[in-house]
Amino acid sequence: MLEGVMLLWFILTALSLVFVVVDIRRTPEATVLKWGFVILTIFTGPIGAFFYVLGCREPLPGTHEKYVAATWRQVLGSTMHCAAGDGLGIVAGTALASVMEFGGAADIAIEYVIGFGFGWMFFQAFAMRDMAGGDYLKSLKMTLIPEFFSMNMLMAGMMVVSKPWMAEVEGSMSPASASFWFIMSMALLAGFICAYPMNWWLVTRNLKHGMMTVRKAQTAAPEGSADMGSMSHGEHSHHSGDHQGHDQSGEHGEMSGRPSAGAVAAMGLLSILILAIGVAVVL
Repeated sequence: MLEGVMLLWFILTALSLVFVVVDIRRTPEATVLKWGFVILTIFTGPIGAFFYVLGCREPLPGTHEKYVAATWRQVLGSTMHCAAGDGLGIVAGTALASVMEFGGAADIAIEYVIGFGFGWMFFQAFAMRDMAGGDYLKSLKMTLIPEFFSMNMLMAGMMVVSKPWMAEVEGSMSPASASFWFIMSMALLAGFICAYPMNWWLVTRNLKHGMMTVRKAQTAAPEGSADMGSMSHGEHSHHSGDHQGHDQSGEHGEMSGRPSAGAVAAMGLLSILILAIGVAVVL
């Protein structure tokens, strides 16, 4: 039964991936987010393609800015960025831990370190360094807290699905088996769902960016840059050469100002608590 489900899933995933790879090239989105959708579709197949079409694909020429301005689409982009970067690292960590025959807490630690390290240092800070004026160290500092909060939620959701399931399916702990990749795909979906509410809080508090619009062919806007916190939903980057500008479109009544230090600390503790519960469940 599981073999048939996996075969159908992998066929649908291949078709979905071809569609996203071909179609996304004409979508006026930031390159890192395009790669994010491709990576997400590799693991989540038709669901990732559905997220791309419903959340990012420009329905008509010139409408992308307004289309992605909706809060839920901004949060979708933010969560997708986390799931693609951190999730890819977690999957790589799981494969490495399996090959090295780690287990228990060591397994979880390897997955977390690789997932967070890749997601934060490369997929967030390095790929989005232009939003920090090209300063990588500044970008690392700006993205640390939101990436940490989001990673905790993603990791919690992924491990409570993958660990018990792999323990039940013979051979699934080996990266050489199809069941390993199927289970990790389902785990990434669970992690995405778990991380979405936290990303909603981060985006609507101006702590994390969402979808953007990048149009290379348009007239250059006045040169400038914005930090990660200023990229709220409804603010879109417009690139032409080396110039970058931001505008706002639509009504954004759900946006709040930056939260207090106490609120940030409380959300951080909540994310750690949820991660700890996840660890306790699987150990």
